[in-house]
Amino acid sequence: MSKAVLRFIRLSPTKARLIAREVQGMNAEEALAALEFMPNKAAKVISKVITSAVANGGYEPEEVEIVSCRVDRGPYLKRFRPRARGRASRIMKPTSHIYVEVAQKKDS
Repeated sequence: MSKAVLRFIRLSPTKARLIAREVQGMNAEEALAALEFMPNKAAKVISKVITSAVANGGYEPEEVEIVSCRVDRGPYLKRFRPRARGRASRIMKPTSHIYVEVAQKKDS
């Protein structure tokens, strides 16, 4: 089993989890093919992490499956925008941590 981690990516964890749930349990080669045609920013980022996890184990994509694909919340970047009458409102820019684990397929 091998894993890859991408931390502090400037991407909302809620949006990234939608994509992570789609590929969990899939064959790595099928997951990469499916992610290639998804229009989301998260799809491109998660495909890079899956590719890295496969390479870290020295495997080929067709011989492994994605055991877990997890997206955790990272720290928020806090920014301020000027508003009327001298006030300011806070803008919260979320970050994410993406964890992917791959393992060889079990022959059943």
